[in-house]
Amino acid sequence: MAKQKAKISTISSRVKAFLLDIFLIAMPMLYITAYLVLDGKEDFQNNQFAIMIIWLIYGIITSIFHTKSAQTPGYRAYELYIIDLKTGKKINFIKAFIRYLLFLISATSVIGICLCFFRKDRLNLHDLLTDSAPVSKKIS
Repeated sequence: MAKQKAKISTISSRVKAFLLDIFLIAMPMLYITAYLVLDGKEDFQNNQFAIMIIWLIYGIITSIFHTKSAQTPGYRAYELYIIDLKTGKKINFIKAFIRYLLFLISATSVIGICLCFFRKDRLNLHDLLTDSAPVSKKIS
């Protein structure tokens, strides 16, 4: 059987997949925490610890998805995969979680989040630092 070829995914498909993941994974946790665990929107907005825990859990969940199938639900909808650039295979949990943490850090700076617009390979800072990449199947 021939090896499957892949190409770096487009920026727009990554953004759409990320937004879909936010709505499918993070929003239910945010809603449950705000209205079932805490005492409503105001209490939630004043509880930075709860917000941090939710985003930590979101990172763990997406890291598990990337480890098990190389796709989150949003990535599956847009037929994207996260691969290790050295091996071409799925990334492990540690690398996936570090990638998520680096995404959070790089998202706080303009350079970190906009790097993909200035690079020919369209990789962001967290992709480069973890040697991973979001890819889609190459159509031959």
